[in-house]
Amino acid sequence: MEDQVEAHFGQHPDAEIYLSQPGIGVILGARVLAEFGDAPGRYADAKARKNYAGTAPITRQSGKSRTVHARIVHNARLVDALHTQAGAAILHDPAVRAYYDELRARDIGYNAALRQVGNRLVGILHGCLKTATHYDQATAWSHRTQPVAA
Repeated sequence: MEDQVEAHFGQHPDAEIYLSQPGIGVILGARVLAEFGDAPGRYADAKARKNYAGTAPITRQSGKSRTVHARIVHNARLVDALHTQAGAAILHDPAVRAYYDELRARDIGYNAALRQVGNRLVGILHGCLKTATHYDQATAWSHRTQPVAA
């Protein structure tokens, strides 16, 4: 079955873009593509894709009170695939690992940190699909490596 998935997924015009993403292989790439769909223009922007993916947090405010929560309603198969991608990406991409380590240093829990990594990776994927370019670590994480002006 894996050979069939690889053969059919490899024929998709966006397959190379998906496979260039950190933490995504043939099976996971096919799964993420299937869950997101491939209709051009389906997601107006990266925020819409993140909301559909269920990785974007929900912020509720009233007066002086502000709380941030994980989305309860989401596509469970897509969330599982993105969680797997984030877990693999922190092992194989130093920029993703640095972001994850920064989140953990701020006392963010393991699952919340993986959700945030996944959220960032969904935004990167959206940008790559929109511009039809492969993942480039320097471009995707350039905002995190620029020196801060004093």
